[in-house]
Amino acid sequence: SMPSEMLLKIFSYLDAVSLLSVGCVNKRFYELANDNGIWLKLYSSSLQPKWTILKMKSKQTETLSLGCAALHDKKPGYWKKEYVFKQTSAFKTRIMQLVKLLDPYTGLPCKNKEAMKVSGLSWIIVLEDKNGKEHVIEKPKLSFKDTSVTILWYGTDWPCLDILSTLKLFGVTPLLPDQSRPPNKNGPRRFSLIAEYHLANLTESSVAVGADELVQLFSLSPGLLVGIWKEKNEIAFVMASLHYNQLLERSILGSATVQYAPPPNKPLLDDIDPEYGLHDYSLHLDLHGRSCMYLCGSFKGLFCRKGDIENGYLRLTAVSLKDNRKHLPIIGTLGVCWETDVFKGNVKDCFVMDLTLLDETGKPFWCFSAFVYMELSSKASGLYDYMGHIYTADYVDSEGKVCVEFVWLEETKEYIIVSLVLYVSTKKVNSWYGTNY
Repeated sequence: SMPSEMLLKIFSYLDAVSLLSVGCVNKRFYELANDNGIWLKLYSSSLQPKWTILKMKSKQTETLSLGCAALHDKKPGYWKKEYVFKQTSAFKTRIMQLVKLLDPYTGLPCKNKEAMKVSGLSWIIVLEDKNGKEHVIEKPKLSFKDTSVTILWYGTDWPCLDILSTLKLFGVTPLLPDQSRPPNKNGPRRFSLIAEYHLANLTESSVAVGADELVQLFSLSPGLLVGIWKEKNEIAFVMASLHYNQLLERSILGSATVQYAPPPNKPLLDDIDPEYGLHDYSLHLDLHGRSCMYLCGSFKGLFCRKGDIENGYLRLTAVSLKDNRKHLPIIGTLGVCWETDVFKGNVKDCFVMDLTLLDETGKPFWCFSAFVYMELSSKASGLYDYMGHIYTADYVDSEGKVCVEFVWLEETKEYIIVSLVLYVSTKKVNSWYGTNY
């Protein structure tokens, strides 16, 4: 029953975040909270330089006429949209400035953690059941590595797997970040869709990457792992691994319904000769199990001759079976660590692979972070230096594939990488360089 004029007066004392929140109370509050007079005042005070405001104060008549024109010529909510758009654009520019500085070791932005903290970025998963009801899962545990971040969600009140249809992974940031106070999950937030997965017939249609006494792991491309309780056939946890390359863009610049699409690469003129092939590529490879690192290695000067092009792929050899000087030992026993409110575990013979392939200019050419599992090969080791079982681990996506061979040494209880080969899709190379293989 309170008059609208009195409510508008009260609303005029609110900050932008509070004004957006109060607009969600009911239809009347929404219409009043869209008042152009209130938002024009916020727009002018927060975005215009101080000298302009002082100048405007000295010309009250001119300011009054401009204010009236700005109010009466615009539809309700116009200045709210302008305010939010300007603040969001300034926020994105500030974040992108932080990630311009590159790490010479990996070729990736070296201030990712700082940018994430400034942005208030977090990640959530949304489970949607077959009736369209959504279940939001927040408060993940984060594990940062040199080139990726691993995110773990778990809980005791998750819906039954049988009724779920899709899982969506979002990056979430405050709509109007405020450095003076921590983000409020009940305040206005912006969602950026990173990936969407279908959960129907998960255990039948997805790749099983391993199991222990309590859970079985299923991999969903790209970069998602779902742990299922063996006895209940229900979700125990969800784990995602995100590569730093385009991490912030995908987590901030997308919308709630459309994923962020990176701009196409601009080919360098006369950069590559199909007769010569790829040259001077660099590879940075991390193998880890979320909480522990098994391998961190860099390989320089990778190249591909014309004879290495076959079946739509260009072959880049980082570790050769014949050159034992480059064979790499693995630190520890490969496995993925997981935990919930009560239980912890480690699923052996699977791990997270973070791959960063840089072209001859040092620009990220192919990057991913994915869960990979090992399989016992049927062939025996023919190497003189290593006598033991051979294991293989492969990864495939639309841009290429990675093939790794390990030898298990029973005497020293360790794995040795004896072969590491990358197969880059010719379509990827052609689109990158504007050439034709």
